[in-house]
Amino acid sequence: MRRAIVAATGTSALIVTLLALKPHQSAPVGALARTPSRAVAAAPGPPGATAGAPTGTGTFTGDPVDTEYGAVQVAVTLNKGRITAVDVLRAPDGNGRDRRIAAYALPRLTQEAIGAQSAAIDAVSGASYTSQGYIQSLQSALDQAHA
Repeated sequence: MRRAIVAATGTSALIVTLLALKPHQSAPVGALARTPSRAVAAAPGPPGATAGAPTGTGTFTGDPVDTEYGAVQVAVTLNKGRITAVDVLRAPDGNGRDRRIAAYALPRLTQEAIGAQSAAIDAVSGASYTSQGYIQSLQSALDQAHA
């Protein structure tokens, strides 16, 4: 009897917690075309470069990365080794769902990359394949900046 009460209480608490969460709002189908995929860092980062950080200036194009839903390719703009912008050159767009996911995920990935100043960023929930392609293409662009 005691276990049943504990289980019922735990289940009730879980349901209340899940109901309190707000769902993500999805972008309209054509949002990818209207949403700029370029973001520029607003504030300079801390002085001094970290070990292994790119030190170049310019725009470097990453390799296209084939994913389950289409290719992802980005170009990164560096100024004295700092990521100032990431342009999405290719993204999955085979259908409306692909375009909605890209419209939602790509701006977030770009903000994360600029904030982290690297490709060591978290994937966007619900856009795992697109996130992995973005991260891999970004890393290949940063690797070119090292060369």
